Amino acid sequence: MNELILELEEITPKEFFGAQNVNIKILKEYFPKLKIVARGNKIKAYGDEDLLEEFDRRMNMLMIHFSKYNKIDENIIERVLTSQSSDDYTTSEQSGEAIVHGVSGRIIKAQTVNQRKLVESMRKNDMVFAIGPAGTGKTYTGVALAVRALKNKEVKRIILTRPAVEAGENLGFLPGDLKEKLDPYMQPLYDALRDMIPAEKLANFIENGTIQIAPLAFMRGRTLDNAFVILDEGQNTTHAQMKMFLTRMGKNAKFLLTGDPGQVDLPRRTISGLKEALLVLKNVDGIGMIYLDDKDVIRHKLVKKVIEAYKSIENRD
Repeated sequence: MNELILELEEITPKEFFGAQNVNIKILKEYFPKLKIVARGNKIKAYGDEDLLEEFDRRMNMLMIHFSKYNKIDENIIERVLTSQSSDDYTTSEQSGEAIVHGVSGRIIKAQTVNQRKLVESMRKNDMVFAIGPAGTGKTYTGVALAVRALKNKEVKRIILTRPAVEAGENLGFLPGDLKEKLDPYMQPLYDALRDMIPAEKLANFIENGTIQIAPLAFMRGRTLDNAFVILDEGQNTTHAQMKMFLTRMGKNAKFLLTGDPGQVDLPRRTISGLKEALLVLKNVDGIGMIYLDDKDVIRHKLVKKVIEAYKSIENRD
């Protein structure tokens, strides 16, 4: 039986192995034909030579990832073990780049291959569609890019919008003024901003209009110049709403549209403006389209399993 010995250098074994060696248990599940033993600062593996070579390659990718980000978890391990190329984690220009430094010095980076593709696409294009299921970091990465553009004085304002479709007929029954009624639907945008901009400064930005958060209907009639504009939950736009939004684009503007075509909340027989736009605009130069999938999920590990479970039902139908 062949043996492979890997030594952790400048990496704390306890953090790399995880609580109660949970990360080692995950590795064993992915390599069931290998005998894997973690002890001290060494990982030993026993088995066929071909499997050991693959294990060695994947472990090097994991150690490189850990050295850059100081963490690994089940999602990261799965992405590394199932990625097609080590280039995704070793030579990508964007892999170690901080998009923005958030509150308390928190470093906010693109955490997956497709998130890095989104960052790169926003460099090259003035309009980008980011498409994918819940939890893939579409909106969060987009807000980070918008905050960076504002800090670098590339734009003068950030405009965040989403259709208030979820409110529907019940909006009038909610307590408070219009802002108080709509704020719950804008909460994911507020949450992302609070991670990236100190509370007092964020309040000032919102008060003076540097950052604007509003439902899509409020965009009608405007020309959005010198702005980084994000349309969130784009799948819930109608044909007319999407066309209206796309034609708001002014000089020196960046537009990012996010959405999940699998979670449309529009009435039956209403065509999603996002789905239509992806077809109509797919060959237009200057527009990028990035597709994220369940490998990009960075929420709780169960989110990925939920997505997979629903996908299996939908495919059956």
